[in-house]
Amino acid sequence: MASGMQLRTIARLCLADGTVFEGQSFGPLPTTVGEVVFTTGMTGYQEVLTDPSFRGQIVVMASPQIGNTGANTEDNEASTVHAAGLVVREGSDVASSHRASESLAGYLGRHNLTAISGVDTRKLVRHLRTHGSQNGAIGSAEPEALVEAARRARNMEGLDLVGEVSCREASVFDEPTPSEFRTLFAADAERPHVVAIDYGAKQNILRSLVDIGCRVTRVPASFSAAQVLAQNPDGVFLSNGPGDPAVLSYAIATTRELLGKKPVFGICLGHQILALAVGARTYKLKFGHRGLNQPVLNLESGRVEITSQNHGFAVDVASLPGSAHATYKHLNDGTSEGLSIPDANAFSVQFHPEAAPGPHDTLHLFSAFKQRMLRAS
Repeated sequence: MASGMQLRTIARLCLADGTVFEGQSFGPLPTTVGEVVFTTGMTGYQEVLTDPSFRGQIVVMASPQIGNTGANTEDNEASTVHAAGLVVREGSDVASSHRASESLAGYLGRHNLTAISGVDTRKLVRHLRTHGSQNGAIGSAEPEALVEAARRARNMEGLDLVGEVSCREASVFDEPTPSEFRTLFAADAERPHVVAIDYGAKQNILRSLVDIGCRVTRVPASFSAAQVLAQNPDGVFLSNGPGDPAVLSYAIATTRELLGKKPVFGICLGHQILALAVGARTYKLKFGHRGLNQPVLNLESGRVEITSQNHGFAVDVASLPGSAHATYKHLNDGTSEGLSIPDANAFSVQFHPEAAPGPHDTLHLFSAFKQRMLRAS
Protein backbone atom coordinates (compact mmCIF):
# COMPACT_ATOMS: atom_id res chain seq x y z
CA MET A 1 0.00 0.00 0.00
CA ALA A 2 1.42 3.36 -1.08
CA SER A 3 -0.11 6.80 -0.52
CA GLY A 4 0.80 10.46 -0.63
CA MET A 5 -1.76 13.18 0.08
CA GLN A 6 -0.88 16.33 -1.83
CA LEU A 7 -1.73 19.98 -1.20
CA ARG A 8 -3.91 21.17 -4.10
CA THR A 9 -3.83 24.67 -5.57
CA ILE A 10 -5.94 26.31 -8.27
CA ALA A 11 -4.74 25.41 -11.77
CA ARG A 12 -5.91 25.96 -15.34
CA LEU A 13 -5.57 24.30 -18.70
CA CYS A 14 -5.91 26.85 -21.49
CA LEU A 15 -6.12 25.92 -25.16
CA ALA A 16 -4.81 27.96 -28.06
CA ASP A 17 -8.38 28.58 -29.25
CA GLY A 18 -9.09 30.43 -25.98
CA THR A 19 -11.00 27.66 -24.19
CA VAL A 20 -10.25 27.51 -20.45
CA PHE A 21 -10.64 24.52 -18.11
CA GLU A 22 -10.37 25.01 -14.33
CA GLY A 23 -8.99 22.46 -11.91
CA GLN A 24 -6.47 21.85 -9.14
CA SER A 25 -2.81 20.93 -9.17
CA PHE A 26 -2.04 17.22 -8.99
CA GLY A 27 1.67 17.25 -8.38
CA PRO A 28 4.01 20.11 -9.41
CA LEU A 29 2.64 23.18 -11.19
CA PRO A 30 5.33 24.93 -13.24
CA THR A 31 3.76 26.31 -16.41
CA THR A 32 4.04 23.80 -19.25
CA VAL A 33 3.01 23.90 -22.89
CA GLY A 34 2.43 21.24 -25.53
CA GLU A 35 -0.02 19.71 -27.94
CA VAL A 36 -3.11 18.62 -25.98
CA VAL A 37 -4.13 15.06 -26.92
CA PHE A 38 -6.31 12.41 -25.28
CA THR A 39 -5.89 8.70 -24.69
CA THR A 40 -8.74 6.32 -23.91
CA GLY A 41 -6.89 3.70 -21.84
CA MET A 42 -8.38 2.96 -18.42
CA THR A 43 -4.91 2.20 -17.08
CA GLY A 44 -1.32 2.29 -18.28
CA TYR A 45 -0.74 5.91 -17.28
CA GLN A 46 2.85 5.24 -16.21
CA GLU A 47 3.63 3.74 -19.63
CA VAL A 48 1.95 6.76 -21.25
CA LEU A 49 3.97 9.31 -19.30
CA THR A 50 7.28 7.61 -20.13
CA ASP A 51 6.54 6.76 -23.78
CA PRO A 52 8.91 8.88 -25.93
CA SER A 53 6.15 9.13 -28.55
CA PHE A 54 4.33 11.53 -26.17
CA ARG A 55 7.25 13.97 -26.24
CA GLY A 56 5.96 17.55 -26.35
CA GLN A 57 2.35 16.57 -25.59
CA ILE A 58 -0.03 17.29 -22.71
CA VAL A 59 -1.93 14.04 -22.22
CA VAL A 60 -5.61 13.97 -21.24
CA MET A 61 -6.73 10.68 -19.68
CA ALA A 62 -10.30 10.02 -20.83
CA SER A 63 -10.89 7.48 -18.04
CA PRO A 64 -12.30 9.44 -15.08
CA GLN A 65 -10.17 8.18 -12.17
CA ILE A 66 -6.41 7.88 -12.56
CA GLY A 67 -3.76 6.81 -10.06
CA ASN A 68 -5.46 3.92 -8.25
CA THR A 69 -2.58 1.52 -8.89
CA GLY A 70 0.14 4.06 -8.10
CA ALA A 71 3.55 3.81 -9.75
CA ASN A 72 6.28 1.21 -9.64
CA THR A 73 9.78 0.54 -10.88
CA GLU A 74 8.86 -1.88 -13.69
CA ASP A 75 6.32 -0.16 -15.94
CA ASN A 76 8.40 2.69 -17.38
CA GLU A 77 8.85 2.70 -21.16
CA ALA A 78 11.95 4.92 -20.87
CA SER A 79 14.31 6.10 -18.16
CA THR A 80 12.51 9.43 -17.82
CA VAL A 81 9.10 11.04 -18.26
CA HIS A 82 8.55 12.41 -21.78
CA ALA A 83 5.01 13.82 -21.65
CA ALA A 84 4.80 17.59 -21.21
CA GLY A 85 1.87 17.42 -18.80
CA LEU A 86 -1.04 15.34 -17.49
CA VAL A 87 -4.77 16.15 -17.25
CA VAL A 88 -7.21 13.99 -15.25
CA ARG A 89 -10.76 14.17 -13.95
CA GLU A 90 -9.92 12.70 -10.54
CA GLY A 91 -6.42 11.93 -9.39
CA SER A 92 -6.17 9.27 -6.68
CA ASP A 93 -3.82 9.99 -3.78
CA VAL A 94 -4.00 6.37 -2.65
CA ALA A 95 -2.29 3.52 -4.49
CA SER A 96 -3.91 0.15 -3.74
CA SER A 97 -1.68 -2.26 -5.64
CA HIS A 98 0.87 -4.72 -4.29
CA ARG A 99 3.19 -3.58 -7.12
CA ALA A 100 3.08 0.12 -6.18
CA SER A 101 6.19 1.70 -4.70
CA GLU A 102 4.69 5.21 -4.56
CA SER A 103 1.53 7.16 -5.37
CA LEU A 104 1.04 8.71 -8.79
CA ALA A 105 1.18 12.17 -7.20
CA GLY A 106 4.51 11.26 -5.62
CA TYR A 107 5.77 9.96 -8.97
CA LEU A 108 4.73 13.21 -10.68
CA GLY A 109 6.49 15.23 -8.00
CA ARG A 110 9.68 13.20 -8.29
CA HIS A 111 9.75 13.81 -12.05
CA ASN A 112 8.59 17.45 -11.73
CA LEU A 113 5.77 16.81 -14.21
CA THR A 114 2.99 19.40 -14.32
CA ALA A 115 -0.43 17.82 -13.77
CA ILE A 116 -3.97 19.07 -13.22
CA SER A 117 -6.99 17.25 -11.78
CA GLY A 118 -10.63 18.23 -11.34
CA VAL A 119 -10.99 18.95 -15.07
CA ASP A 120 -14.18 17.99 -16.90
CA THR A 121 -12.28 15.60 -19.15
CA ARG A 122 -15.44 14.37 -20.88
CA LYS A 123 -16.11 17.92 -22.08
CA LEU A 124 -12.43 18.40 -22.94
CA VAL A 125 -12.24 15.18 -25.01
CA ARG A 126 -15.40 16.14 -26.90
CA HIS A 127 -13.87 19.57 -27.58
CA LEU A 128 -10.69 17.99 -28.97
CA ARG A 129 -12.68 15.55 -31.10
CA THR A 130 -14.72 18.42 -32.53
CA HIS A 131 -12.01 21.03 -32.98
CA GLY A 132 -8.92 18.83 -33.20
CA SER A 133 -5.82 18.44 -31.06
CA GLN A 134 -4.18 21.80 -30.44
CA ASN A 135 -1.57 23.46 -28.29
CA GLY A 136 -2.35 24.22 -24.68
CA ALA A 137 -0.76 25.43 -21.46
CA ILE A 138 -1.17 24.33 -17.83
CA GLY A 139 -0.32 26.58 -14.89
CA SER A 140 -1.61 28.88 -12.18
CA ALA A 141 -1.27 32.11 -14.18
CA GLU A 142 -4.23 34.13 -15.44
CA PRO A 143 -6.08 32.63 -18.44
CA GLU A 144 -4.91 35.34 -20.85
CA ALA A 145 -1.26 34.58 -20.14
CA LEU A 146 -1.75 30.84 -20.49
CA VAL A 147 -3.66 31.18 -23.76
CA GLU A 148 -0.86 33.33 -25.13
CA ALA A 149 1.72 30.75 -24.00
CA ALA A 150 -0.26 28.05 -25.81
CA ARG A 151 -0.37 30.09 -28.99
CA ARG A 152 3.40 30.64 -28.88
CA ALA A 153 4.18 26.95 -28.41
CA ARG A 154 5.80 25.07 -31.28
CA ASN A 155 3.42 23.24 -33.62
CA MET A 156 3.67 19.48 -34.02
CA GLU A 157 3.45 19.69 -37.80
CA GLY A 158 6.94 20.17 -39.21
CA LEU A 159 8.56 19.30 -35.86
CA ASP A 160 11.48 16.87 -35.51
CA LEU A 161 11.46 15.57 -31.93
CA VAL A 162 13.43 12.39 -32.61
CA GLY A 163 16.74 14.06 -31.80
CA GLU A 164 15.45 14.78 -28.29
CA VAL A 165 14.62 11.15 -27.48
CA SER A 166 16.97 8.92 -29.50
CA CYS A 167 19.95 7.22 -27.87
CA ARG A 168 23.37 8.84 -28.40
CA GLU A 169 25.45 5.78 -29.19
CA ALA A 170 25.08 2.15 -30.19
CA SER A 171 24.60 -0.36 -27.39
CA VAL A 172 23.50 -3.92 -26.80
CA PHE A 173 19.96 -4.32 -25.42
CA ASP A 174 19.51 -7.68 -23.70
CA GLU A 175 16.76 -7.08 -21.13
CA PRO A 176 13.82 -9.51 -21.44
CA THR A 177 10.30 -8.90 -20.20
CA PRO A 178 10.00 -9.95 -16.52
CA SER A 179 9.07 -13.63 -16.47
CA GLU A 180 5.68 -13.10 -14.79
CA PHE A 181 4.56 -10.87 -17.67
CA ARG A 182 6.26 -12.61 -20.58
CA THR A 183 3.98 -13.88 -23.35
CA LEU A 184 6.61 -14.38 -26.08
CA PHE A 185 9.16 -17.16 -25.76
CA ALA A 186 12.10 -18.23 -27.91
CA ALA A 187 11.36 -21.80 -28.97
CA ASP A 188 14.63 -22.45 -30.80
CA ALA A 189 18.35 -21.85 -30.45
CA GLU A 190 18.67 -19.53 -33.44
CA ARG A 191 19.33 -15.94 -32.40
CA PRO A 192 19.19 -13.50 -35.32
CA HIS A 193 20.81 -10.10 -34.83
CA VAL A 194 18.42 -7.13 -35.00
CA VAL A 195 19.65 -3.55 -35.32
CA ALA A 196 16.93 -1.38 -33.82
CA ILE A 197 17.04 2.21 -35.06
CA ASP A 198 15.93 4.27 -32.08
CA TYR A 199 13.53 7.07 -32.98
CA GLY A 200 12.18 6.96 -29.42
CA ALA A 201 11.83 3.22 -28.85
CA LYS A 202 9.62 1.88 -26.07
CA GLN A 203 11.39 -0.51 -23.74
CA ASN A 204 8.69 -3.15 -24.15
CA ILE A 205 9.20 -3.31 -27.92
CA LEU A 206 12.91 -4.01 -27.48
CA ARG A 207 12.14 -6.51 -24.72
CA SER A 208 9.75 -8.32 -27.08
CA LEU A 209 12.55 -8.72 -29.62
CA VAL A 210 14.74 -10.20 -26.87
CA ASP A 211 11.88 -12.47 -25.75
CA ILE A 212 11.68 -14.17 -29.16
CA GLY A 213 15.39 -14.91 -29.05
CA CYS A 214 16.89 -11.99 -30.96
CA ARG A 215 20.20 -10.32 -30.22
CA VAL A 216 19.41 -6.60 -30.24
CA THR A 217 21.70 -3.66 -30.91
CA ARG A 218 20.11 -0.26 -30.38
CA VAL A 219 21.53 2.52 -32.55
CA PRO A 220 20.88 6.28 -32.82
CA ALA A 221 18.38 7.66 -35.32
CA SER A 222 21.24 9.54 -36.98
CA PHE A 223 22.94 6.31 -38.11
CA SER A 224 23.41 6.03 -41.88
CA ALA A 225 22.59 2.88 -43.81
CA ALA A 226 26.31 2.10 -44.00
CA GLN A 227 26.64 2.38 -40.22
CA VAL A 228 23.62 0.13 -39.72
CA LEU A 229 24.94 -2.49 -42.14
CA ALA A 230 28.36 -2.33 -40.48
CA GLN A 231 26.70 -3.87 -37.41
CA ASN A 232 26.13 -7.01 -39.54
CA PRO A 233 22.42 -7.35 -38.78
CA ASP A 234 20.09 -10.13 -39.88
CA GLY A 235 17.26 -7.61 -39.81
CA VAL A 236 16.53 -3.95 -39.16
CA PHE A 237 13.82 -2.63 -36.85
CA LEU A 238 12.38 0.91 -37.21
CA SER A 239 11.02 2.07 -33.86
CA ASN A 240 8.20 4.28 -32.71
CA GLY A 241 8.85 7.92 -31.86
CA PRO A 242 7.42 11.45 -31.66
CA GLY A 243 6.85 14.34 -34.04
CA ASP A 244 6.15 14.78 -37.74
CA PRO A 245 7.52 11.89 -39.85
CA ALA A 246 7.63 13.95 -43.05
CA VAL A 247 10.53 16.11 -41.81
CA LEU A 248 12.79 13.16 -40.92
CA SER A 249 14.75 13.29 -44.19
CA TYR A 250 17.76 11.49 -42.67
CA ALA A 251 15.66 8.57 -41.41
CA ILE A 252 13.77 8.31 -44.71
CA ALA A 253 17.02 8.28 -46.71
CA THR A 254 18.58 5.63 -44.46
CA THR A 255 15.51 3.40 -44.71
CA ARG A 256 15.34 3.78 -48.49
CA GLU A 257 18.95 2.64 -48.78
CA LEU A 258 18.39 -0.35 -46.48
CA LEU A 259 15.39 -1.71 -48.40
CA GLY A 260 16.17 -4.95 -50.18
CA LYS A 261 19.41 -5.47 -48.26
CA LYS A 262 17.96 -6.79 -44.99
CA PRO A 263 14.46 -7.67 -43.72
CA VAL A 264 12.86 -4.54 -42.25
CA PHE A 265 10.08 -4.23 -39.64
CA GLY A 266 8.61 -0.91 -38.51
CA ILE A 267 6.21 0.09 -35.75
CA CYS A 268 4.28 3.39 -35.45
CA LEU A 269 6.71 6.16 -36.56
CA GLY A 270 8.73 3.36 -38.16
CA HIS A 271 5.66 2.48 -40.24
CA GLN A 272 5.37 6.06 -41.44
CA ILE A 273 9.09 6.31 -42.24
CA LEU A 274 8.92 3.08 -44.25
CA ALA A 275 5.99 4.45 -46.26
CA LEU A 276 7.79 7.73 -46.91
CA ALA A 277 10.90 5.81 -47.99
CA VAL A 278 8.98 4.21 -50.88
CA GLY A 279 7.42 7.52 -51.97
CA ALA A 280 4.12 7.61 -50.07
CA ARG A 281 2.82 10.62 -48.14
CA THR A 282 1.78 11.20 -44.53
CA TYR A 283 -0.69 13.65 -43.02
CA LYS A 284 -1.81 14.82 -39.59
CA LEU A 285 -4.96 13.30 -38.11
CA LYS A 286 -7.56 15.57 -36.55
CA PHE A 287 -7.12 14.12 -33.06
CA GLY A 288 -5.11 10.93 -33.56
CA HIS A 289 -5.46 7.40 -32.21
CA ARG A 290 -4.36 6.90 -28.61
CA GLY A 291 -5.53 4.10 -26.35
CA LEU A 292 -5.64 0.36 -25.71
CA ASN A 293 -8.85 -0.44 -27.57
CA GLN A 294 -8.31 0.43 -31.24
CA PRO A 295 -9.89 -2.11 -33.66
CA VAL A 296 -8.05 -2.90 -36.90
CA LEU A 297 -8.85 -5.27 -39.75
CA ASN A 298 -6.15 -7.65 -40.95
CA LEU A 299 -6.73 -7.39 -44.72
CA GLU A 300 -4.89 -10.65 -45.38
CA SER A 301 -6.68 -12.92 -42.85
CA GLY A 302 -9.96 -11.02 -42.43
CA ARG A 303 -9.44 -11.13 -38.69
CA VAL A 304 -10.27 -8.15 -36.46
CA GLU A 305 -7.50 -7.41 -33.95
CA ILE A 306 -7.72 -5.09 -30.94
CA THR A 307 -4.63 -2.93 -30.69
CA SER A 308 -2.79 -0.38 -28.58
CA GLN A 309 -2.00 2.86 -30.44
CA ASN A 310 -0.38 6.25 -29.98
CA HIS A 311 -0.02 8.43 -33.07
CA GLY A 312 -1.16 11.75 -34.50
CA PHE A 313 0.04 11.24 -38.09
CA ALA A 314 -1.02 8.63 -40.64
CA VAL A 315 0.07 7.20 -43.99
CA ASP A 316 -1.98 8.21 -47.03
CA VAL A 317 -2.91 4.77 -48.39
CA ALA A 318 -3.82 6.20 -51.80
CA SER A 319 -0.23 7.44 -52.19
CA LEU A 320 1.39 3.99 -51.75
CA PRO A 321 3.30 2.96 -54.88
CA GLY A 322 2.66 -0.31 -56.70
CA SER A 323 5.57 -1.96 -54.88
CA ALA A 324 3.70 -1.67 -51.56
CA HIS A 325 0.25 -2.67 -50.39
CA ALA A 326 -1.88 -2.14 -47.29
CA THR A 327 -2.14 -5.00 -44.79
CA TYR A 328 -4.27 -3.45 -42.03
CA LYS A 329 -6.86 -0.70 -41.79
CA HIS A 330 -8.49 1.04 -38.82
CA LEU A 331 -12.13 0.05 -38.45
CA ASN A 332 -13.22 3.41 -37.03
CA ASP A 333 -11.96 5.65 -39.82
CA GLY A 334 -10.39 3.43 -42.49
CA THR A 335 -6.88 4.87 -42.04
CA SER A 336 -3.63 3.02 -42.67
CA GLU A 337 -2.57 0.51 -40.01
CA GLY A 338 -0.02 -1.58 -41.87
CA LEU A 339 1.83 -2.13 -45.13
CA SER A 340 4.00 -4.68 -46.86
CA ILE A 341 6.72 -4.32 -49.51
CA PRO A 342 7.23 -7.93 -50.68
CA ASP A 343 10.10 -7.29 -53.08
CA ALA A 344 12.10 -5.58 -50.30
CA ASN A 345 11.14 -8.08 -47.56
CA ALA A 346 9.80 -5.21 -45.47
CA PHE A 347 6.60 -4.67 -43.49
CA SER A 348 5.25 -2.36 -40.82
CA VAL A 349 2.26 -1.60 -38.61
CA GLN A 350 0.92 1.63 -37.18
CA PHE A 351 -0.16 0.05 -33.88
CA HIS A 352 1.91 -1.40 -31.01
CA PRO A 353 1.95 -5.22 -31.08
CA GLU A 354 3.86 -5.41 -27.79
CA ALA A 355 0.71 -3.84 -26.25
CA ALA A 356 1.77 -3.45 -22.65
CA PRO A 357 -0.66 -2.96 -21.05
CA GLY A 358 -3.28 -4.29 -23.45
CA PRO A 359 -4.37 -7.36 -25.44
CA HIS A 360 -2.01 -9.78 -27.16
CA ASP A 361 -3.83 -10.07 -30.50
CA THR A 362 -0.88 -8.89 -32.58
CA LEU A 363 2.15 -10.41 -30.87
CA HIS A 364 2.48 -12.79 -33.83
CA LEU A 365 4.15 -9.96 -35.77
CA PHE A 366 7.37 -10.31 -33.77
CA SER A 367 7.56 -14.00 -34.60
CA ALA A 368 6.84 -13.19 -38.25
CA PHE A 369 9.81 -10.80 -38.26
CA LYS A 370 12.08 -13.44 -36.77
CA GLN A 371 11.00 -15.98 -39.41
CA ARG A 372 11.74 -13.48 -42.17
CA MET A 373 15.25 -13.01 -40.82
CA LEU A 374 15.88 -16.75 -40.52
CA ARG A 375 14.67 -17.38 -44.07
CA ALA A 376 16.84 -14.57 -45.45
CA SER A 377 20.02 -15.65 -43.68
